[in-house]
Amino acid sequence: MKSRNESLIRVRKFNVDEKRRQLAQIEMMIGDFERMAAELDQQIDIEHQKTGISDVAHFAYSTFAKAAINRRDNLIASANDMKGQQEAAQDALSEALEELKKIELLDQRANMAERAAQDKVEQEEYDEIARMRHMSK
Repeated sequence: MKSRNESLIRVRKFNVDEKRRQLAQIEMMIGDFERMAAELDQQIDIEHQKTGISDVAHFAYSTFAKAAINRRDNLIASANDMKGQQEAAQDALSEALEELKKIELLDQRANMAERAAQDKVEQEEYDEIARMRHMSK
């Protein structure tokens, strides 16, 4: 029973660690997308200042700025999509942590029951020794 609980705990801990890694990876990707979108915003602003045209509908609007706006919008959409995945990963991590806690509590209860049984046996042995000493007097 003990080795089974220990192996279950190891598996659950590995699962929790994997979920944490996945969540961290998603958060890092969201941060990267947002950082790249902010950099594109700066480049767009610089292009607007250079050309003096900030109206996207203007016939002479910069093709670089148009492309940068499309890339920025795609990055923002990707970041928003990843936020949905982030929520799902957080939920999966929470579930994995709950499963780990349940197994740890079961293991703790089993250990307490085992220790109580050992204590009972020891106490019976001490009682028997005390009875023997008392009878020998």
